[in-house]
Amino acid sequence: MHKSFFNSEAMKSIYASLICILIGLLAGYVVLTLIHAGGSAKAIWTILINFMSRASVPAQLKALGNTLSKTAPLLMCALSICFCYKVGLFNIGAAGQYEAGAGIALYAALVFQQPWYVCMVLAALAGALFGALSGFLKARRNVNEVISGIMLNWILLYVVNAILSGAAKDPASPYTKDLSLANPSALLPTLGLNQLFANNRSVTIAVPLAIIFAVLVTVVLEKTKFGFELKATGYNKEAARYAGMKENQNIIITLMIGGALAGLGAAFLFLSGYQKWEVTSASVPSMGFNGIAATFLGALNPIGTIFSSFFIQSISDGGSMIDRMLYPSQVSDLISAIIIYLCGFMMFVKEIMTRKKRQNIKKAETKKGGAQA
Repeated sequence: MHKSFFNSEAMKSIYASLICILIGLLAGYVVLTLIHAGGSAKAIWTILINFMSRASVPAQLKALGNTLSKTAPLLMCALSICFCYKVGLFNIGAAGQYEAGAGIALYAALVFQQPWYVCMVLAALAGALFGALSGFLKARRNVNEVISGIMLNWILLYVVNAILSGAAKDPASPYTKDLSLANPSALLPTLGLNQLFANNRSVTIAVPLAIIFAVLVTVVLEKTKFGFELKATGYNKEAARYAGMKENQNIIITLMIGGALAGLGAAFLFLSGYQKWEVTSASVPSMGFNGIAATFLGALNPIGTIFSSFFIQSISDGGSMIDRMLYPSQVSDLISAIIIYLCGFMMFVKEIMTRKKRQNIKKAETKKGGAQA
């Protein structure tokens, strides 16, 4: 039993993720050394330990709180991608659904003065709407969800920029208004969590809520008939149709749920008061890209994404703390990108090995049957 546990599929996935992390960190260290050898060891250590590099305990706790505040929306984007991937769909449009959620939540909060719970619901609905649009294009017009997702990412970026450039914008800056001043009722409640992190106001109920959603996604996919039907549709559309399942409807529902998760993620970040929307931004938010990293690093397991999301966000924050005079902060993004490719490669190798194992078992059974005959 002890031996079988360490040889289980779950442990193999953990081993693979750890190998990807180590290789990613090694690659980051090599790049840092090539840029400036003198401080590369200190820089990679700073990236790795993140908040622990702060001088005092209160500063460390506050930095940890900031990381957790950004981990919650990242986890929601990772869950969005993971949920859809489990059903055979690659929701690369999570970034656009995240943008839609951010836009509607901030507009409702800053222009219509709505409370936080209304803004959260609207963010989820906005994300679900554009997720459903990708699903409709996939199900009814056979448009690849990756293509429609990428297009919507850029379309929604500029639509949200335009919407928030009016009454929601701070006249003195390229950012939206300060939520704590414009509408304090739109800020997510902390329930005392901020006191655990040196009175960091950005640590809100978003953190435990994101973890709860990870558990819910696991239960839905693994323990319900609804989840079984969705996964069956992803595995084989024709077989699902033959079994009486509505495969086109399931595709739309899957991407709609994925969109709602990503939209909620945006609400978790922007309604915490930690970050404002930059209305002049010309790049898609990195949450979608980092969500892919967290999904694959978490071995496509909703519970695994909790830990991988924290790790990805932690090294990202750590990258912003290295010596900017010597190194670019984007080194942490490079590490994340390497991890994505390595995880994808290992999944590919694992799939080949699994297929080969099945073929060998089938051959052995056939040979055994022939011998008995």
